[in-house]
Amino acid sequence: MPLPEVIEIMPLEGPVSAVVTVPGSKSITNRALILAALADGPVTLRGALWSEDTQIMTAALRQLGFAIDLEPDEQEFCNRTVRVRSLGGKIPNAGTADKPLELFVGNAGTAARFLSALVCLGKGVFRLQGTDRMHERPQAALFAALRHLGYRIDSANDRLPAIIHGTGPRSGSCRVNIEESSQFASALLLCAGVGGWKVETAGESDEEAPYVAMTRQLIAAFPRSGGEFQIEADASSASYFCAANWLMTPHSNISIAAFPKSDWQVDAAFPRFLPLPKEISRRRQLGDSIMTAIVVAPFADAPTRFRQLERLRVQECERVAALKTELTKCGAKVVEQDDDLTVFPGKGALHAAEIETYNDHRMAMCFAILGLKIKGIRIKNPACVKKTFPNFFQKLAGRAPLGLGAAILDARNARPLPEAELFAD
Repeated sequence: MPLPEVIEIMPLEGPVSAVVTVPGSKSITNRALILAALADGPVTLRGALWSEDTQIMTAALRQLGFAIDLEPDEQEFCNRTVRVRSLGGKIPNAGTADKPLELFVGNAGTAARFLSALVCLGKGVFRLQGTDRMHERPQAALFAALRHLGYRIDSANDRLPAIIHGTGPRSGSCRVNIEESSQFASALLLCAGVGGWKVETAGESDEEAPYVAMTRQLIAAFPRSGGEFQIEADASSASYFCAANWLMTPHSNISIAAFPKSDWQVDAAFPRFLPLPKEISRRRQLGDSIMTAIVVAPFADAPTRFRQLERLRVQECERVAALKTELTKCGAKVVEQDDDLTVFPGKGALHAAEIETYNDHRMAMCFAILGLKIKGIRIKNPACVKKTFPNFFQKLAGRAPLGLGAAILDARNARPLPEAELFAD
């Protein structure tokens, strides 16, 4: 059965001791899929995330002619072992000017940006389109860089939908501005080896662009001639359970199995920001997990200022406005100034609310964690978590030590939902 339209998270009644497994990193999985497709030999990806975003990427690569085999992962239901049979940098399939090859990217920013660069290496015409929200999200800086490299891109407003004319590898250099999204640089870097491109970034230094640094590290470590590559657990997904542990201290002990040991994912730093400091920067210190920190900030002992949140405005939804609106709805005091949010202590003022998720997976998961502490938190459209973490609510409800043991109700009739009905598909 599908998840109900609205669910209610019941607060945890007692201490919890759990070791939770989270799926593989979405950022690493989609980067690794591109690198595997461009490798000189077959590549096996282990621990790869299997969710909406990575399914979209896999489907697009199959449309482009790559043979991809999938096997279940014994350690995590929402992971797969993925075998990609590459063709030494060649893109097998392409369309024509009269009939472009259609690729659907949903609202997956990584798929939209990475595939835009990838198809330039093909020889033919491709049309990329996504959801209405994806058509609002920025692409202009990436398109400008690809045009500078000599590729033709037809777009009415430098966003999707766009028609891209691939002419194969062509050596050249470009400079890409990453103020709106570091994915622009990552897209170019992932394809640069085969394309013969030299890529420079503008707008932020690499030290201020952790996802660009991740891409460079991943490229350096990837088995270009073929082989196996292990994808680590998703640090952004782990942040929800780290936050739950902080909220439930001192009596609970919630940890993450196989927590990332590398520094590739900026959000692997999240546990070091609990308890919350006076300031946290989205640009330099945390990635998507800053949303988790914002939602639990009313439980801090002092105000927390979340700085440089501009990129949150152009992601799955306008996240700055969404976070402020929904936290305020719960009784929190939140002040917005430019691209900063300041959240004030006030756990005693928090109360029941029905949370609009704006079809944004991270809004749903962040506020679900708040529901473990505050009675009456209801989550609208909970199935949106399928984008990156389809079994998230099963992890909340599963029995310890594999889950937190939280009761989750169908908000329409207060019926307790069994674990089998909490999967988002």
